[in-house]
Amino acid sequence: MGNWKIHLSRLEHPLAGSKKWIQFDGTLHAHRIWDGLGNIEEVELNSPGGLIKGLTVRLYNTQTHQWTIYWANSKNGSIDPAPQVGQFKNGHGEFYGQDTYNGKLIYVRYLWTKTDTDTPHFEQSYSDDGGKTWEVNWVTDQTKVSP
Repeated sequence: MGNWKIHLSRLEHPLAGSKKWIQFDGTLHAHRIWDGLGNIEEVELNSPGGLIKGLTVRLYNTQTHQWTIYWANSKNGSIDPAPQVGQFKNGHGEFYGQDTYNGKLIYVRYLWTKTDTDTPHFEQSYSDDGGKTWEVNWVTDQTKVSP
């Protein structure tokens, strides 16, 4: 939780054999809700295509011991219909969901590492073959900013 500087790398054309990465920076503010059973992140990214404002909502299910992650983008003003579901354990998080990309059903994987440090790392990957192979298409490195 708190304030973060973030550096992002985005694969220009996922699932198309692209090797070109787009680099940009941003900021993130995260705070707890519901006594820690949820949290909200507000993100501002200075991408080459313009300012991106986003919102991540994470909700913890006390029965399944899993988190559900929802993403919203100010560009379309709605929450993505397909959340990611998974858990954090020992500084690592792994989450899976389904989405549609270029009209095709895909699987999406979120991997978090170093979540117990001031420099967490995040990777998003897509799979268009049912999860047999994964292509990383979004990488975020965060650095905690002093209050």
